[in-house]
Amino acid sequence: MSEQHGTQVSATPLPADTDVLVVGAGPVGLTLAAELARRGADAVLIDRQAEGANTSRAAVVHARTLEVLEGIGAAPELVDQGVAVPRFTVRDRDRALLTIGFGGLPTAYPYTLMIPQNRTEEILAGRLRAAGGRVHRPHEVARLAQDDDGVTVTTTGGETIRARYVVGADGMHSTVREQAGIGFTGDTYAQSFVLADVRLDWKLRSDEVMLYFSPAGLLVVAPLPDGRHRIVATVDDAPAHPTAADVQALLDERGPARRPARGRRGRVELPVPRPPPARRPVPQRPRPAGRGRRPRAQPGGRPGHEHRVQDAVALAARLAAVLDGTADAASLERLRGRAPARRRGRVTFTHRMTGIATARARRRRRARNALLRALDRVPAVHRAMAMNLSELAVDPARR
Repeated sequence: MSEQHGTQVSATPLPADTDVLVVGAGPVGLTLAAELARRGADAVLIDRQAEGANTSRAAVVHARTLEVLEGIGAAPELVDQGVAVPRFTVRDRDRALLTIGFGGLPTAYPYTLMIPQNRTEEILAGRLRAAGGRVHRPHEVARLAQDDDGVTVTTTGGETIRARYVVGADGMHSTVREQAGIGFTGDTYAQSFVLADVRLDWKLRSDEVMLYFSPAGLLVVAPLPDGRHRIVATVDDAPAHPTAADVQALLDERGPARRPARGRRGRVELPVPRPPPARRPVPQRPRPAGRGRRPRAQPGGRPGHEHRVQDAVALAARLAAVLDGTADAASLERLRGRAPARRRGRVTFTHRMTGIATARARRRRRARNALLRALDRVPAVHRAMAMNLSELAVDPARR
């Protein structure tokens, strides 16, 4: 029995064994389990929560992610329930410095799709059920013991399950990663993030994601379904529960000035439930993933769920091939080894962009704005940035 919100919730029973145990039923875990089931692998998905998330959290799904989700049939439902946004702009208050359109991209999804994460998880859970799987709740990993033939996992409720492989899709503070000795290789961030889904009296375009540069920090305003907007802002210390006044202050300080964003009746409204603030990650020292044997535990989910969804589809294909004997186990290590380089590239790019976007000296801001306006007149720049933002640039054949 597991206690949730003051009530006793019965855990769904676990099988004695499985080929792949996936820990964590966020977008990554759901995608991985659904893709494994589609490929005929025996997979069990567990999550420590008694029910799925009911807050929106991550909200962006790019073209490449929609493409990889076609395999489990999730892309049409996501598109149907989300908002297709064909433009991305970089702004300094009222001035648009750079406008990137996705219309000419070589994909069936020439846009950014905005959809709350809880809806994404509902759709992915539906695809898992359609493939014959389910989420076993609530089960939390307590211990993980690897040997030459597999992994024995014990839950906090005392149940055990034997798996040939275990994949940790349980977030930054992953119990699987910790128990298996796989260190978190992420980087620290100087700031944390405020996230809020709000209803605005918004007089600017509703068909674009807007990134505002400001000495105080970055601000993103993006449309969501049901007439809402997603607000993301970098701050030194995000409040545990941002208020409407907090969000309004960020919009007033960093957003449009001539036609400022206002909530209904002159204030921002925060619908309930609202997402929690995104805190900066705390790095851990990398540790070897098993000595003297090939590791049977794999990292599958870390902050930034979208590119992890793409990794999950690739990992599912590789695991299925290993299980049916068409690939060797060493190929799992080769696949995992390619991911850190991609993450380092994203972290480096993010740090550089943040430094440019938050320049405080007026001279530097003027030079930055002049450069971006000049680049805005170069079609090749638009193409390159659109390919990168959409994640399509990961496929060399598309360039």
